[in-house]
Amino acid sequence: MIGRPNEQGSTRYSEQDAETYYDKEDATYRAFWDKEGSLHWGYFDHSTGDDFLAASANWNLLMLARSGIDASSLVLDLGCGNGNTPVWLTKQRSCHVTGVDLSGVRIRNARETASKLDPDVASRLVFEKASATDLPFPDAAFTHVWSQATIYHVPDKHKVLAEVSRVIRAGGTFIFDDLTKPKSKVSPQAQKYVYDRLLFDTPFSFEGYQTALKAEGFDIADAEDLSAHLATSYRKLGEMASAATAQGKGDFSALAEAYRHMITAIEDRELGWASYVCRK
Repeated sequence: MIGRPNEQGSTRYSEQDAETYYDKEDATYRAFWDKEGSLHWGYFDHSTGDDFLAASANWNLLMLARSGIDASSLVLDLGCGNGNTPVWLTKQRSCHVTGVDLSGVRIRNARETASKLDPDVASRLVFEKASATDLPFPDAAFTHVWSQATIYHVPDKHKVLAEVSRVIRAGGTFIFDDLTKPKSKVSPQAQKYVYDRLLFDTPFSFEGYQTALKAEGFDIADAEDLSAHLATSYRKLGEMASAATAQGKGDFSALAEAYRHMITAIEDRELGWASYVCRK
């Protein structure tokens, strides 16, 4: 188990734990999740059926439609991973996007991807290795902050929200999704297969997140509980992991088992997923 115990004896994780984990596991997830390295969950509807990658692309489109991003926007992608979303955003809207991530491996991947793009597209992209709790940008540097499946990795989530509030301009938009914790106490199985496996914990329920956002000066324009979509995402990911194992691409059986436990945790309201659109 990676992490350090706190005074109460429970496990607390550092940002360095998350950085080490994702530097190591990037290739594993590419092998069965998305070979392009875009790692977030999906929004399933009539347009996607039960196709996980289609649902992931659908969630990008839905977030973009709600964001108000256009060609004049200066966007910060908080937790940009391998750079897929910043590239997609600037191609969709001709906006400038700065991507930050704690993983040096993923930032190198993102920069390599950008180097192969048309110069006009590449000129609108910047990638930097940085912590979400200490962003290397001046106050009011961005009109939009975008984030997918990232903040739950950071131990001090209140500080993340404060940093986002600092770097976003008055009238700007913060649009993101994150994992939530509907119950403060969870079962040993949820602790093992969700919180310990993913190296995180969170003080925020669906409603608690909104309270924290308001405390940082944000107005909540939209909030949606996406937990049902998270359960479907992990059901499909489990099938994909099992199929990749059967095809000899690697042994992903432990992940498939973990995903089954994650579905149970979601159904028992020990894990949730939510999205928020906030105005500064």
